[in-house]
Amino acid sequence: MAVLSDADRVDVWTDWMRRNQGSVSITKADLRAAVDAADAWADSNAASYNSAIPLPARTALTAQQKARILSFVIQRRFERS
Repeated sequence: MAVLSDADRVDVWTDWMRRNQGSVSITKADLRAAVDAADAWADSNAASYNSAIPLPARTALTAQQKARILSFVIQRRFERS
């Protein structure tokens, strides 16, 4: 899976600003840099994540399904903190 397009990164950035419930002490440019860095990190670590998934799930699930699992796990971890 490739990094997000610039337009998709803008969508993530604006969606985060719309949904964020707390105040932050960074600029919009700083937030955009964080979105860009998170996307680049996800791209750089995709192979590691894929390798961590045990067989047969690693070969049976699509990249989208694996990404959705990771998304659900991360969301739940932060809902409970």
